Amino acid sequence: MSWNADFDPASVAGPESIETTIAPRPRDIGGFEVLRVLPAPGRRMVGPFVFFDQMGPAEFLSGGIDVRPHPHIGLATVTYLYRGEIQHRDSLGTNQLIHPGAVNWMVAGRGITHSERTRAEVRAAPHEVFGIQTWVALPAAHEDDPPSFSHHARHDLPELDDAGASLRLILGSAYGETAPAKVYSDLFYADLALKPGARAPLPDGHEERGLYVVEGSVSVAGQDFPAGRMLVFRPGDRIAVAGGEHGARLILLGGTSLGPRYLWWNFVASSRDRIQAAQEAWRKADWGRGRFDLPPDDNDEFIPAPET
Repeated sequence: MSWNADFDPASVAGPESIETTIAPRPRDIGGFEVLRVLPAPGRRMVGPFVFFDQMGPAEFLSGGIDVRPHPHIGLATVTYLYRGEIQHRDSLGTNQLIHPGAVNWMVAGRGITHSERTRAEVRAAPHEVFGIQTWVALPAAHEDDPPSFSHHARHDLPELDDAGASLRLILGSAYGETAPAKVYSDLFYADLALKPGARAPLPDGHEERGLYVVEGSVSVAGQDFPAGRMLVFRPGDRIAVAGGEHGARLILLGGTSLGPRYLWWNFVASSRDRIQAAQEAWRKADWGRGRFDLPPDDNDEFIPAPET
């Protein structure tokens, strides 16, 4: 495959190309702990990616995930699983299971509400959840777009495989391929698996680029990095990554910077006024009559807005 076969190790930049290294912080999201990578001190975004959480790997002997209905504005969310399943419901009436390798792409626009739970059938037996959730900020021209949701099965996503490097393109465009979900700015988001010693370049032509080591370890610019590290790179440099002793599983991400974004609770916006308006709308709880509604088949409870 040309995406990897023309790779020249001699052209790769050195350690000075690594602008930032980020270690995640544990966060409780209602009885379930995640590792939060973005936003981080000193690095709020990578391209349009404004939020990045690793979920698990978590094993449940019983029970499961119960993220009650909550709102979003000004962003799109993507859920990508390695193991397990999650049931997504939203105020558009969507009721969609997501399984490993598939994509749930929810565009909040001016406002949407959704929940994420474990089905009763799954709760009855031991199970595992492991995946990544990210938020992608919308350009200012699309912040007030109507909300939407799309699901893309694993077999619909572009895949590349060469010399011990296997890649699935989740969102955006890279390596001459384009994923099916409609995006609103230049970006790429990919799942890369490397066998021990296998190498692959990061895509060229994007303003900002980073990677997150999900499993295993990698070598980048002559340095080794374990699982649980995000690296953000200097624009324009040629970057390559190599799998460590036991290989690696990575997320590659980046794209065009959208400029500063305000982030409060589950809201992302280009102005404080937009955040304040959404706060007031959620606190009114006038479901179906104002900006927000609850999922029609998950409307017995919701997450109140924080006081600060």
